Amino acid sequence: MKHIYNFSAGPATLPQKALEVMQHELLNYNHSGMSVLELSHRSKTYDTIHNEAKENLRNLLSLNQDQEILFIQGGASLQFTMVPMNLGKAGLPAYYVDGGTWGSRALEEGKLVLGELAVCLSSSKDKNYTTLPSLKNMPTTGAYIHITSNNTIEGTMHTTFPKTKIPLIVDMSSNILSVDIDYNQFDLIYAGAQKNLGPSGVTLVIIKKALLDSIDKVLPSMLDYRIYQKSNSLFNTPPTFSIYALNEVLKWVKGLGGVQEMDKRARQKALLLYDTLDKSKLFKTPVKGKDRSLTNIPFFTHSDTLNDEFLAQANEMGLINLKGHRLVGGMRASIYNAMPLEGVMALSDFIKQFEKEHKRYVQD
Repeated sequence: MKHIYNFSAGPATLPQKALEVMQHELLNYNHSGMSVLELSHRSKTYDTIHNEAKENLRNLLSLNQDQEILFIQGGASLQFTMVPMNLGKAGLPAYYVDGGTWGSRALEEGKLVLGELAVCLSSSKDKNYTTLPSLKNMPTTGAYIHITSNNTIEGTMHTTFPKTKIPLIVDMSSNILSVDIDYNQFDLIYAGAQKNLGPSGVTLVIIKKALLDSIDKVLPSMLDYRIYQKSNSLFNTPPTFSIYALNEVLKWVKGLGGVQEMDKRARQKALLLYDTLDKSKLFKTPVKGKDRSLTNIPFFTHSDTLNDEFLAQANEMGLINLKGHRLVGGMRASIYNAMPLEGVMALSDFIKQFEKEHKRYVQD
């Protein structure tokens, strides 16, 4: 069987080693005689998994004790609603940085909850999101500022974040654990697991205790961060298998050297692919310079027909799920932590081969 390299933006490729552990333990976890899928979320066996996942996250991200770790369902999309429901304040604007599709979606949901108090702080929509919006001249008062750290669809990434007295909220779904930064600088981080943390089904939320204490309204239980904190994310049945799988991915990251090593590998893979695309006369990538994402790289030719031919041939070679998002078209390589360097090398070689075989289509 040919080797498959899965470049999907999510659900994304998982580490082979973690998958092998899961396969081995699936029928009989830790001599319990039960599958992980069967463990009661009230059992001591599952409780150990649950708390170990939290501890591994705290250690890998170097989180201080002011940060609470929550496991929530509903994906990052539910966080577009939970953030304004929990953190919106009467009379105070909630600011959104619109750097791409998901930032725009977060703003739309914020407006449904907060109305005119949900405000677009800055946007690069007029530039087709090929650059990032400015983070200068931050407001001094407000409920919060919301930023999407990495724009999965458009292929841009923030490398620095504003220092502000206003709570800073960040959607890190597609580059958490890939960048070596100070994760304590944020008041709330959320991330759907299915890109860089594990399989779909669980969403990670990291929130400062002071921000939790500032919530001053009555909310439905399943939409209230305080309920998850007080119950250790066990108010109802959590996505137990997804949390177990997330923990196995965290162990894998830890074994390789942690976030510092993931950052190093992410830069190595991205540099290789960007270098190939920048030297190409057939393929282009829309994002230039410092705004480029390390984990999601869109590219295309000048022809939809050529793009389709590239995708078909890549698929035959085992380079799968390279089709770009429907809003952008072309191709997109998502090269999260679990994508090995060999996969990016194979894609780079195929890009060069395809261009060599299609020289007649090169436009000067």
